[in-house]
Parts: sequence; C-alpha cells; structure tokens
Amino acid sequence: MTAKTWNSGFADAHDSYNSMGAASDGNVYYALSSTRHDVGAQLYRFEPGSGVITHLGDLTEACGEKDTKTLVQGKSHNVFVEANGKLYFATHAGYYSIIDGKEQMGIPPEGWKPYPGGHVLSYDLATGAFEDLGIPLANEGILTMAMDTARGRIFGITWPAGHFVRYDLAQGAWKDFGPISAKGESGQGAEYRTLCRSIAVDPRDGSAYYTVSEGDIFRYDHAKDAIEPVTGENLRKDYFGLYDPTSPGHMAYNWRQTIWNPVDSQFYGVHGNSGYLFRYDPTANRVVVLDRITSEVSKRSGMFDQFSYGYLGFELAPDGRTLVYLTGGPIYQDGRRVAGKESTAMGEAKGLENLHLITWDIPTGQYLDHGAIFYENGDRPLYVNSLAIAKDGAICFLARITENGHLRSDLVTVRIP
Repeated sequence: MTAKTWNSGFADAHDSYNSMGAASDGNVYYALSSTRHDVGAQLYRFEPGSGVITHLGDLTEACGEKDTKTLVQGKSHNVFVEANGKLYFATHAGYYSIIDGKEQMGIPPEGWKPYPGGHVLSYDLATGAFEDLGIPLANEGILTMAMDTARGRIFGITWPAGHFVRYDLAQGAWKDFGPISAKGESGQGAEYRTLCRSIAVDPRDGSAYYTVSEGDIFRYDHAKDAIEPVTGENLRKDYFGLYDPTSPGHMAYNWRQTIWNPVDSQFYGVHGNSGYLFRYDPTANRVVVLDRITSEVSKRSGMFDQFSYGYLGFELAPDGRTLVYLTGGPIYQDGRRVAGKESTAMGEAKGLENLHLITWDIPTGQYLDHGAIFYENGDRPLYVNSLAIAKDGAICFLARITENGHLRSDLVTVRIP
C-alpha cells in the first residue's frame, strides 16, 4: 500500500501516541508531540476532502502556562472524544529524563520549574475556543483519558504514579481515587507496574473499565462513584504470553487498546504484545479471545512485534462493522529476520519492522492483511501508535517522516484499495 505524507509545519514534532480523532464535521484533529522542555505539543485540523491542514493552537498556551517557565505540555496521549460540539482531550509531559533505562518525569534545566501536571482541555469545533478543565493531580501527566459523554464524566489515569481520576462536568470538580497499581511507572523493583493505556467506557450505564499488569479488570461504578474489582474474569490468558508484572518494557496482561461496538454492546480490544483480538462482554462478564490480528508475516515468524508495548492504532471503521489495526511485520534480509534488541525497559521499537494494515470483519470474523505500507519515496512509516478514520474512509495516522535529511513526526494518510 502507498501512503501520502503531509507537512503540518511543525519541525520539532516527535512521536505521538493516540492523540487524534475523527470529528462529526468530517475533519480529523490531531496533536503533534514535542520532546523539548520549552516547546509544547501543537493541535491541528486536517480536512480530508481538500487536504487543508490548519494549526489550531499550542497546548501549553491553551493550558494558561505560556511564559510561566514550567516544563511544557509536550503531548496528548489519548484518543480524542467528541461531546456537545467539543473535542475533549488530556495533556501529558513530553520532556523526560531516562533513569535506569526508564522514562521518568523530566528534570527541569536551570531556570525552569517542574512539570505542573496534565490538564483536560476542550476545543469547540464551531468557535475554536479552548476551555481548560484543570489539573487533576499536580506534577502528574495524564496517560489516558476517556469520557462518558451521556453523563458528562471524564476519566483519566495519571503518569507515572498511576492514579485514577474523574471530572464531573456538571459539578466542575475532579476526584482522585488514588493509585491503581502499586507505584505505577514511578515504582522500582516489586513496586513497578506498567499502566493501562485505554479506559473502556460502557455508554449504557457509565461504567469505566481498566486493567492492571496482573490482568485483573477494575470497574468504575457511576452510581456509587467508586471503583471495584471485576471478579470471575481477567486477562491472564495463556495465549497472551507469560509476564512478570513488576518488570518494565512490556504491557504485561494489560489490554493495549479497546473500542466500544454499539451494535452488539461489547468491547473489542487488543492485547498489545501478543496481538490477540478479544471481545469483552461487560453484561456477561466474559472475555472471548477471537483471533490473532498481527500481520501474516508476524504469524509465520512466531515472534512478537518490535514495538515493546504493541500497537495503539486500533479503531472501528465508519461502516460500524470493520475493525482496523495498524501493526508490525518483520523484515527479512538474505532470508533472515532482522532482529531487534532482546529487551528494553520502556515503550519503544526494539528494531525495524514494516507497518501493516489489518482489517477484521466483526459479523463474519474475516481477517485480512492488506500488506505493508510504504511512502511514495519507498520509506516505511515508523513509530505508528495512532489511528483515526475519516468519514470518507481516509485512514489517518502519525508517523516518522524524513525529508531533506530532517526527521519529524507528522500526518500520513492511506486508503484501502
């Protein structure tokens, strides 16, 4: 497949995770990340029909922190959610310090203050106005965010300590439920846990589900405004592999990405490291493993993909029946698989691999690997952990692009033939 690259005009743009969404106006909105301490993430709108890209704002400025000399808002790390004519999304830190091989909150350079904490923002699609809903937990980024749009509640998991937080739009107030999994990604040794990257919201009753490294599932109960463990089911499936939940560099038994399917009222999710597709029925409280949706070449290799956490690009197409997944495929040179690093202590690509587009039809269970994606110049998209599908079928993601010797992350589009 041949993809088209776009230039949003942000030379500092670095790898982005989720940080995009297709809106009801037919456009795709996305944030490009920055790893600099003094340059924050930038928000854009892409109009698939005309190809026009518009810069909408600087996230640090939208949070009211311009010129405050605090470490900037370098990322958005969640799938954008639309409600009441607005897009809701959270901000996250992009400037890190690498300690013991792990990403930790960035130590400020001289003259700069620590990261103040991630905000939740809304962006009004009609007026272009930002609204800042505040910081749920000081000095913590927001790793993932989801929303119960019917009841006006926003949920988040902070980073690195891993607190579950929620915001009530009517009350205009945050609530911190405390740490969900030991000391999260701030922990050392036995207190370390990789945090869940996807909160699954059941729109029927406002429940919000997340997992922990051990594979246990937890549920936020809207009526009780409380969290409780889900008993009788979990994600500790033999097919997903064997993990030490206290070691970094993998997602353990956490799900990687989830979506809600309104047709059968069930969640569909991917276990990142193994690439297994599963379905979770919250009413029956049952997980059903459906298929391995890695690329055909990955299946034949018998190996996991190179990205240490697996991939986040998993979405339900506008037809309401096709799951789309962007995943890896091994590269072979002289008949031998190109191997990457044996291990890592953080989320990163352990080596080079191709990007494949997979579709899985929910009613029939038909799996189809559409093959590897390349740019028009023959380069391969790298570090792809995002996906938004426009109303017209354009598949949009954010990936590394090299032009004139300069590497940046930017928008890429491709269409299924």
